[in-house]
Amino acid sequence: MDVYKFKNGPIEELSWGRFVIRGQVHQKLPDGTIMGAGKDIRIIGEQVTPWKERKGHLLSNDMITGIFDKDIEVLIIGTGFYGALEVPEHVVKFIKSKGIPKVILLKTPKACETYNELYSKGVKVAMLVHGTC
Repeated sequence: MDVYKFKNGPIEELSWGRFVIRGQVHQKLPDGTIMGAGKDIRIIGEQVTPWKERKGHLLSNDMITGIFDKDIEVLIIGTGFYGALEVPEHVVKFIKSKGIPKVILLKTPKACETYNELYSKGVKVAMLVHGTC
């Protein structure tokens, strides 16, 4: 599996189900052990937390948590390495109705790259990201 390395932001490295953010590894090991925040994460600035609410590959409003009332300008949703996570239009509208003006949907490698770019420009950005398929 490919390993992606990034510059100019908190996300340093990405591979299948594994993120390295400011030197800390976040992944779920084959034996089920969780390191850091695990394989599906929420990141706001440099704060990383588990995105436990994501279940399956069809995003719903109740899976969008931990990002509202945080003065976020842009939310990136990483849809997986292959883009398997579907994000219906009504979910995007829900996010915008809660005060986040811009939502960007990208496959996970490009989502991480874009997150770092926006973060390095001082944009108030958050990301919900699926670390596998």
